[in-house]
This record gives sequence, C-alpha cells and structure tokens, in this order.
Amino acid sequence: MIYSGGELGAEIPDVDVASFVLRRAGELGEKPALIDGSSGRVLSYAELERSVRSFAAGLAARGFGKGDTFAICMPNVPEYAIAFYGVLAAGGRCMTVNPLYTTGELAHQLVDSDARMLLTVPQCLDVAREAAQQAGHCEVFVLGEADGEPSFSELLGDPEAAPEVEIDPAVDIAAILYSSGTTGLSKGVMLSHRNLVANMVQAVPAVAVSQEDVVVAVLPFFHVYGLCGIMSFGLIAGATLVTMPRFELEQFLDLLERHRVTRGHVVPPIALALAKHPAVDGRDLSALRHIFCGAAPLSADLADGVAQRIGCGVSQIYGMSETAATHLVPPFTTVKKPGSVGPPVPGTECRLVDSDTGEDAGPGERGELWVRGPQIMLGYLNNPQATAATIDEDGWLHTGDVAVVDEDGWFAIVDRVKELIKYKGHQVAPAELEAILIAHPQVSDCAVIGIPDDEAGELPKAFVVPAGEDFDSEELTAFVAAQVAPHKRIRAIELVQEIPKSPSGKILRRLLR
Repeated sequence: MIYSGGELGAEIPDVDVASFVLRRAGELGEKPALIDGSSGRVLSYAELERSVRSFAAGLAARGFGKGDTFAICMPNVPEYAIAFYGVLAAGGRCMTVNPLYTTGELAHQLVDSDARMLLTVPQCLDVAREAAQQAGHCEVFVLGEADGEPSFSELLGDPEAAPEVEIDPAVDIAAILYSSGTTGLSKGVMLSHRNLVANMVQAVPAVAVSQEDVVVAVLPFFHVYGLCGIMSFGLIAGATLVTMPRFELEQFLDLLERHRVTRGHVVPPIALALAKHPAVDGRDLSALRHIFCGAAPLSADLADGVAQRIGCGVSQIYGMSETAATHLVPPFTTVKKPGSVGPPVPGTECRLVDSDTGEDAGPGERGELWVRGPQIMLGYLNNPQATAATIDEDGWLHTGDVAVVDEDGWFAIVDRVKELIKYKGHQVAPAELEAILIAHPQVSDCAVIGIPDDEAGELPKAFVVPAGEDFDSEELTAFVAAQVAPHKRIRAIELVQEIPKSPSGKILRRLLR
C-alpha cells in the first residue's frame, strides 16, 4: 500500500537554492538573520544577501565556477551561511564536513568530492592542512586568526561583480553531504538545487516557522538537519537564527533565555538533558513555543518529560541525508500520537515493505520504510553500485529504517533493519527497549545491542549510564520484563560512563560491540 502526503500547496519553482532562500532579503532588510551566540554579533538579512554575492564574486575571481567543489569544515557560525549560499550562487557544489573529523576522514571527503577549496577555523587548521596536503589540490582558507593561510576575507569580492550562472536545478548539484559512515567509508550524498528547493516547499509550511520566530541553531550545519531543517527552513521564513558552535547545556540555556528563543531543534541526547538535568531548574524558557526532535527516534516518555518540564509542545521530524525531511508532526496540532514522526510531507509517497517477503506491510505491522518524492537525492557520488542498492528502478529509496504505520497514515520509526536483534528467530527492536529503560529513574542514558549466544543466536544486552549510586540491575531487569514479551527481556546489563553517539545523536552501536 502506498501512503501519500497529499498534493503540494505550491509548485516547485525552477530556481537555484541561494536565490530561493534569499528572495525576501531586501524586504527584511536590517532584521537579524543570524546571531552568533558566542559573541552576540548580528548579521542582518541585507548583510547576508550582500555577503553571499560578495563571496560568489570572490570565488569567481579565483576561477572557481560551475561544477567546482568547495568544502566547509566549521562549527555553526553566521559565516557558514555566507559560504554555503555563496558557493551555490557561484555555481559550485558545497561539501560539508564534521569539524571533529580526523585527517584521514577529512582527506577521504576532499579526494572523493574533488574539492578545490576548504574553509575552516583555527581549531581545525592542523587537520585541514594535513588533509588538504594528502588530497593534493585543495587550497585552505581560515575564518579567524591564523598564520600561513589566506583568510575568509580574502574570499570576498565586489558584490556588484557577482557572476550570473546558468543553473539547471534538476541536474546541478548544490550540496554533497556525507553519510555518517558508521560502517565503512562514508558516502557522498548528492542533493540537487531542485531537491533542496522542493523540500522547502514541502516542509516549511508544515514546520510553521515565521519571521516572528527566533530559532536556536545548535544542531550542526554540516548535517542535513542543521543545513536544511534549521538554516534553510529558518532563513526562507525570515526567522532569526541564534548559532551555537557546539552544545553545552549551560550556554544553550543562556541563549534560550537571553534571546527569547521561540523554536528549538534538538536530538535525543539534548532532549534527555532538558528532561532530567538539574541545570534546567529555575530557567525562564517561557518564550519557547515548540521543540522539534530528529536524527534518531525519540521515545514517547522522553518527549512527554521534556514537554512537561519546559511547558511547550515537543514533536518529531524525520529524514535522512539522502532524503532531507520526509515526515513530521505539525508543531501545533491537536492530534496526539506519542512516538510518531507524523505523516509524510506533501509530495512524498511511502511504503512499508517486509524485508523477508518483499510484500507490503499493513497498519500495525513492521516493515522497512521506502520513500519517493522530489526531495530524494540524485545518488551517491562516484558510487553507482551503492546508489542502485538504495534507490530501486521505480524511484523508491530504501531507508533501512523499520517503521509502523497506523490507520491514519502516521508513521513511527522503531529501529534500523540492520540493528534488529534476532532472539530464537524473534525480532527484538533495540529502540523499543531503550525507550522503556530511559523511563526508569535509575537510568541517565542507555543503549541496547545484541550479543552472540550459541542457543538463542543473539541476546539483548543493555549498556546503562546510571543516574545515581543506588543502581539495582535486578530491579531494572524486572522493570523491563514487566512491560515486554519474554523474548524481548534484557539478558545482561553493563554500566558505562557514557553512550557513544554521532554528532547527530545516533547511537554508535559498533563501538559498544
């Protein structure tokens, strides 16, 4: 059965991303577009638009043009938006990089994407230099004080000399985002201008952000959620973004208070802190109207814990690097479906397919989520085999996520296909057990994996960060057992100081194994 998000409310314009996002910059003028949370520095919409044209002109003057790749390896700062949209305005492709990457990881992306230039910050300069040297043909620029490398300002030119580039939105690549690489080398996801523009048309009305909103931008811009769901969705709506270079709870709470932030975007680890950390007590977060959580499943109990403590709505948004946003729970809906990621966004089709039989799964049944729509990536860069394994001949992208759907067409993500534990032939979803574990007052954080067993095949094992000194593993085991079928019971518990996670909040189960 095919589930549809319905018709789009507007046609997808045949334009490039930079023009589309900044189309109202002149009208918004001196309204703050981005505020640097660390310093309070403000970049207005008029300044952003002029700086983007200046950046495009500077790149063109250096011979950078259509089809060339520019890499950004920086934390969230206002200049990220200048560089990203400036590259696109010059006709180039922007490749984003996790600033915590090692030399080898960065070099892989520079080589694979054939990057000509790399913009970074002083803290990442040593790694950037070594990686660029390994890549062999990449020039490094630095935002901030650094000796020996040209600065960000040297990339700026005369905004009146910004190039006029013919862009085919359906074909020309705007962004290359690398998958998390939790297994093997990461793959470059190619998103066209049309992919990104289409997703804004699909999702921004449902996200319901407006120019009256102040949005905290703590999730990294190198990730699809930060780049599309926060930066592009926020700027095209005329909102003000308050950037954070990295998550620190006290600073995060300070920014929410000081700037009267109205809209939040978090991942489960941040949601966990908002629900349980004592630092939240006494803070004035009354301006917050809604919090979206994405990048990894959010349990119903944790969402409720955040909502009750903060006093605002909390709902999920779902997508991937390969798809941008495909599902979301509208922020101010009266419909309550705990744990759901909502219906598909308009213009998106979905199926749930049983991985063993290849047949469609019905309401209440588990299946792999397949999606199709104008936001689906062009493919993986330099990797046609991986592309063919992910997008079939009918255009369905196989997400690898296990989901269920209800009679109303609302979806819930319950696990990853490859992370399901097989206990005596029964499927056990780690995310289901984690949602139960995290609700126990003795648990600060947790993760569940399958461990080999000669008789059962695999046994569910929990890694737990205890919330206090009086931890009782037998009590926790019994707590879970009372809520699940016998084959889902936790068979082993190991206490750890922290759960390893990617920057987007996904549990790195391979490190636990």
